[in-house]
Amino acid sequence: MAAPVKKKKRSTLKRIRQTARRTETKTIARSAARTAVRGARKAIAAGKGAAEAVSSAASVLDRAAKRGAIHKNAAARRRSRIAKAAAKAAKDS
Repeated sequence: MAAPVKKKKRSTLKRIRQTARRTETKTIARSAARTAVRGARKAIAAGKGAAEAVSSAASVLDRAAKRGAIHKNAAARRRSRIAKAAAKAAKDS
């Protein structure tokens, strides 16, 4: 026989609601950051509009770090790598 389900405390239910809301917000920010970086890499490879794409990707990464979706050092690392790739592509072409 299954044990009867125990009623959860009000505070526990509130924490569950908070966690769900926070997870959704952070997931959206993390996804946007990934998409922006992907777009910047594509622009760098194509050689068209790389500066604007890198700039917008850096902005999205900073916003994600501010919200806590990604760590600030991870955002800085990604920003640095796409900037370095853009500089290399500009130098080579």
